[in-house]
Amino acid sequence: MRARRLNRLAAAGTLLALVGGLVVAVPGPASAQQSVVLSVGHVDAADVQYADGQLALKVNDDTAKPAVSRNPRDVVFQVLPQAAVEVPDMPEYAFLGPAGSTVWLLPMTQDPNLLWPGWNTTRLPSGVFRGEKVSLSLVDVSGPGRVSVFMTDPIGLPLMKFRSDDGLPDTIDVPVGTHAHANWVFSALGSYTLTVRADATLTDGRQVSTGPVAYRFVVGDLPDPNPPVQLSIQGLQPTYAPAATVTLTAVQTPAGDLSRYRWFSKCPGTAEFTAVPGEASATYSFTATSGLNDCQYLVRLYRDGEVVAAESGPVTLTVDDAGAPVPSQTITVTIDGTQGALVVSVDPDDRTVRLPVVVLSSAGDRWQSSGDLRPVTVTDTRPGAPGWNVAGQLSDFASGAARVGGKYLGWAPIVLAQANGQGVVAGPVVAPGFASGNGLAASSLLGSAPVGAGRGTARLGAGLSLELPTETGAGQYTATLTLTAI
Repeated sequence: MRARRLNRLAAAGTLLALVGGLVVAVPGPASAQQSVVLSVGHVDAADVQYADGQLALKVNDDTAKPAVSRNPRDVVFQVLPQAAVEVPDMPEYAFLGPAGSTVWLLPMTQDPNLLWPGWNTTRLPSGVFRGEKVSLSLVDVSGPGRVSVFMTDPIGLPLMKFRSDDGLPDTIDVPVGTHAHANWVFSALGSYTLTVRADATLTDGRQVSTGPVAYRFVVGDLPDPNPPVQLSIQGLQPTYAPAATVTLTAVQTPAGDLSRYRWFSKCPGTAEFTAVPGEASATYSFTATSGLNDCQYLVRLYRDGEVVAAESGPVTLTVDDAGAPVPSQTITVTIDGTQGALVVSVDPDDRTVRLPVVVLSSAGDRWQSSGDLRPVTVTDTRPGAPGWNVAGQLSDFASGAARVGGKYLGWAPIVLAQANGQGVVAGPVVAPGFASGNGLAASSLLGSAPVGAGRGTARLGAGLSLELPTETGAGQYTATLTLTAI
């Protein structure tokens, strides 16, 4: 779609509704909690409200009938692709980019095919705020481009309100009883987070503030919430000698929660791929033999029983037995069961921790989430009670090609259960490494038993605390916690 020319819209004039000192009492909008995407119609993005001594920022969703009041965290504002316009060849609009370049505009005057966001203080009571006004501030913008919010005067020239590329925060005073709209311009497609704050001084001199509130905008098409999974096989070497170990690993892109695999093989002389019995994990290992030369392998990923979610392309095994026999030895070891063992384990059906969707911290400087480690069972049957330590170390979080350090996760270990006299104690608290430290990226003690104790079975757990930088890209991130016992 060819972008429209911005100058044709910029000259359309202003639309600024001011209720000069008159507050009309009308029923407030209904309250809603479900998450929504708003892409067309009128919405007061910054609906300033005051009740019980608290100042709040809400979203007045006028696209619903009747109107609904929403928490900003439950709303995604979509700037549709057809909002694309060309920057006019006018020096007054050079702050938007080079003339003729494309930006995405939600105009000040309503376009019935686009979102029409504004701000609103008509719900605020009169006689409460000093100067009969509140302040709106754009505190921060994260995203792929610049954000500008401005009105236009009667001859189409910009009256700047907020601009992300010349230093933030930007603050404007808004009189009580104001309902206003402006031009919202984004310089690039993608996802943005606009952090907004409302402040005011009461007539008795007390300061009130909403604190930082995150608003999410998506410019262009929404990302697919269930992107197709790509499956590939890694680990295959160019050639193998007979008796060498072949290890094939299935890799999902993007990484997801599906974990049921099935491996298939097809060797020369056979027409179809057939399932390899018993191979249902992400890794398939076997011994290379001359008879497996030129055999092909593929893997499938399943959801909901026999529904194939993804299938890899085939890979071909090459076994070269032309050279001398590979020197090898068979090593056999016998373990005396009477000597006991130290075993650490987790329930195979309860080994995934799903942390809640992150929320912005009260300071607005990080994403936060918390949860609980799944129970870890430690069984010590060794004679002599030598004691033990169980530690954990976290890999990086990964979402497709995006990676975030494991240091941002911390824990507070606890002992869930232990045998009488076992003497198990929880490891120390490890704080997330957001400000400093390595969090669980460094090996961290989960629990221990001293020398002379520890025999029996204990269960360990931990409260988990995640703190991520606000610039972390959207996605579902997965990391692996490796547990070791000594």
